[in-house]
Amino acid sequence: MGFALPEGRPAVMGVLNVTPDSFSDGGLFLDLGAAMAHAEKMTSDGADLIDVGGESTRPGSVPVTVEEELKRVLRVVKALVIEGCAVSIDTSKPEVASRCLEAGARVVNDVTSLKDPAMAAVCAEAGCTVCLMHMRGEPRTMQKDPVYGDVVGEVRDALTESAGAAMEAGVKREDIWIDPGIGFGKTVQHNLRLINNLDVLVATGHPVMVGVSRKSFIGKVLGTDESPAPIEQRLDGTLAAQVIAQLKGAKVVRTHDVASAVRAAKLAAAVTRSD
Repeated sequence: MGFALPEGRPAVMGVLNVTPDSFSDGGLFLDLGAAMAHAEKMTSDGADLIDVGGESTRPGSVPVTVEEELKRVLRVVKALVIEGCAVSIDTSKPEVASRCLEAGARVVNDVTSLKDPAMAAVCAEAGCTVCLMHMRGEPRTMQKDPVYGDVVGEVRDALTESAGAAMEAGVKREDIWIDPGIGFGKTVQHNLRLINNLDVLVATGHPVMVGVSRKSFIGKVLGTDESPAPIEQRLDGTLAAQVIAQLKGAKVVRTHDVASAVRAAKLAAAVTRSD
């Protein structure tokens, strides 16, 4: 069973990283009790679904094994499902996705856009929602001088191609979300241009998810390349970018700061309904 999007506002996806090395909150939620307490807080703050990740995709990160990733995420997914949470599993590994879907996860958030063909088959068989994210290269190398001729058109075309491959594998069109991959193989200007032209991705007909929360481009815009604003000073910029994305048509926002994101989304939705 997939995830049904709410009417009139974007869904808010709360980030739950059970990793030792994620860029913003690595190591904070490795303990099951800490992970569950954080998920409960995000849910009470208004999160529509919880995105559980067991492998960091920050720039320069290195992969972990299937066994290690499952050790980190599976017990958390099972516990969240028992508590009635809608769960997304943030993974590019078919084996991890399969086990988590069996445990009750409803969304697969794949930063590689089903690069492993087996992932499409897993998602099709489960009938889950799948989010396809654009990334140029891989986390270890993606920020080494990324170059595009037309970043908006190239990201749109790549995501459309990935969505087509997913449908050929049996994933239903209505179960496919797309994500421009802000910060994944993009410069600051690439990221800004993608947000400002998000309606181009919306025009594909697939719900668009945007993850801008606390990312480095915000730090660089609010500070400088040499001295970016630290993570704890990026909330204002995160919310500004989130609202612009929402006004451009984003249907899902992925965030570390759920309470603030929910309030911003609610106000932006009220503005758009005022006409």
